[in-house]
Amino acid sequence: MALASWYHRDISRVCAEDLLARAGRDGSYLVRDSESVPGAYALCLLFQRHVHTYRILPDADGLLAVQSTQGVQVNCFRTLEDLVLGYQQPHKGLVTPLLYAVAPDTDTGDESSGGFAAGDVISLLNDYLFSELPLDIENMHKGATTLRHLKRTLVTACQGLNRLTLIKPNFHVSVVQIVKFQNSPAKVHLMVDGYRNTPREMTFESAQKCESFCHLLLLMKSAHAQLDQPDLVSVFVGTWNMGGSPPPRSLQSWATCRGLGRTPDESTALLPHDIYALGTQENPQGEREWTEHVKATLRSYTQVDFKLVAVQSLWNIRLAVFVKPEHESGISHVNTASVKTGLGNTLGNKGAVGVSFLFNGTSFGFVNCHLTSGSDKVLRRNQNFVDILRLLSLGDKQLSGFDISLRFTHLFWCGDLNYRLDLDVQDILKHVSKREFEELMCADQLTRERHKRKAFFNFKEEKIAFPPTYRYERGSRDCYLWQKYKTSGVRVNVPSWCDRILWKSYPETHIICSAYGCTDDIFTSDHSPVFATFQVGVMSQCNSGADLSLSLERAWIELEAIDVIVKTASKAKFFIEFHSSCLEGMTTFVMFLLFPVLSDMEYLQDQHLLLSVKSCDGFESYGECCVSLRSLTGASQKFETFLSHRGEEMGSIRGRVRVHVPKDRRATRHKIYELFCFEKEDKGPGRGHVSPAATRLPVTR
Repeated sequence: MALASWYHRDISRVCAEDLLARAGRDGSYLVRDSESVPGAYALCLLFQRHVHTYRILPDADGLLAVQSTQGVQVNCFRTLEDLVLGYQQPHKGLVTPLLYAVAPDTDTGDESSGGFAAGDVISLLNDYLFSELPLDIENMHKGATTLRHLKRTLVTACQGLNRLTLIKPNFHVSVVQIVKFQNSPAKVHLMVDGYRNTPREMTFESAQKCESFCHLLLLMKSAHAQLDQPDLVSVFVGTWNMGGSPPPRSLQSWATCRGLGRTPDESTALLPHDIYALGTQENPQGEREWTEHVKATLRSYTQVDFKLVAVQSLWNIRLAVFVKPEHESGISHVNTASVKTGLGNTLGNKGAVGVSFLFNGTSFGFVNCHLTSGSDKVLRRNQNFVDILRLLSLGDKQLSGFDISLRFTHLFWCGDLNYRLDLDVQDILKHVSKREFEELMCADQLTRERHKRKAFFNFKEEKIAFPPTYRYERGSRDCYLWQKYKTSGVRVNVPSWCDRILWKSYPETHIICSAYGCTDDIFTSDHSPVFATFQVGVMSQCNSGADLSLSLERAWIELEAIDVIVKTASKAKFFIEFHSSCLEGMTTFVMFLLFPVLSDMEYLQDQHLLLSVKSCDGFESYGECCVSLRSLTGASQKFETFLSHRGEEMGSIRGRVRVHVPKDRRATRHKIYELFCFEKEDKGPGRGHVSPAATRLPVTR
């Protein structure tokens, strides 16, 4: 039996509201899967320009019932078709009968699901950020207390769309802090223990030598620290589309980041990393054969027998993660998962695999994916990303209400993303020959989609300083083979950066991308292997059982004046739910006070709160975010950040938070990475100042 036209399966709440808003008639309705209750449904009904959502719940016998107005008799139905037919009659407990079925948008697979709201509102905000934000900043320097142009932009969006619901009607914006980064020679400011206020300065001839010195300093410091609970770990992430061909005998150039782009100094290139995560696509080898090949490569130059944390495969997509033997005991809660995307593809080889684990007190997630190919399939790739974000089951099960971009302290995402360059092939070749990569990045589809916030929202990527990694002639790296002859004709594959590595970390955590490039001596595939390395701050494990015996007074977190702006057409009331490893279970924002399981300042400064704005009627999330406690200890402090849902920006949240710590629990120690910082010679994106204080910025960046 064909599915009814009003049933939209797992369509998002945002897309459902857009479809009903475009329908425009009272009584327009559709049914979708519930986002909060497995096996349940959501009935969405338009009345007086607002979308009303009712949950449809199955009972023990499989009968379906609508949660409607209190006092109205509950009716049960065997099928959704019977239920919809029954509620087409008046006086059944809904705001209006079901009159006009809204069919799925036939273009949802290739068009943005955000409709006018997700397109035009973001366009307005983009115009503000690039054109009017400098004017607001200038006015602030002159003494203005509000961001006038931002207020006007938001008012225009509200009047034109009637889609921005303010939980609190008043709106004001204040600047927390403005940080100005200045160019300078490559310097290291050494913070000697006991003399933090009198830094000693060393100057290097290049930023690369500066970073090499810092890396060596960290390694020496780590040698004297507890090896089982370090403050800092080095992470290698690699991605390679192997093109269905066996790999060469040695992968050393890939594992040591030798080749083109931003590569490590020769003095540190052979030093082993703590964690290796290697993602491959079109890998013809079996899991055991491949992992043994990688371990042999690492052993050949590090003399270390790395331990396999996990390996996960889907078709020929594979992700393998290794750690040093001394860190194996610190790894726990290992999870693996896979998800298929692009099932309409005749090859059936698109999807993603993931591995996650807890390293002492820090959660790590790794994703390797192969997205839809083709220069004209940008929107399909965006949808692939959203599907993976939502459906890949990794990490803490208690955080299943959040997509994977918020479940981990650090999430690394790599793969053959297949985003292409929208430029004539001859123009691309000309820019590549002149190493004019910044000019080419203006035509890079992924860069454009990130700027439009259509994909990889709030992810970071290091500046690309290496040639496009696809499509090379196999056997050499002298030329691109951009013409592909098929039975249907000649297909043009313009040289592109298909193979990418991005990451997303919780705010105010320490992470620096120290290398990003590709090899130039592995020729077996038409793709070049890509590598990236990171210096990542990690937390120690803690034992909360003895906390109460140490002090009669407990720490507490107080929340004040929380304002939320949510992009929605619903008239529902909202509440805020808090999740954190420092709290006992989840906490609803009612009493304004949260009590962490540990009261030590050093512990609390490393903690984060995950916030979910939920409706009181359907208990579905309308937006999620992460807030760091590092800058909020002591006196009441302001915070402000974006809300996102299913990879899309959904509004913002701000307020004041005070973290109170007992006087006898306020001692802290210096982390290894806090003993120095370095400034860079260039302005490469994603390579900010090391100092944690520099990350405390208003959301409008």
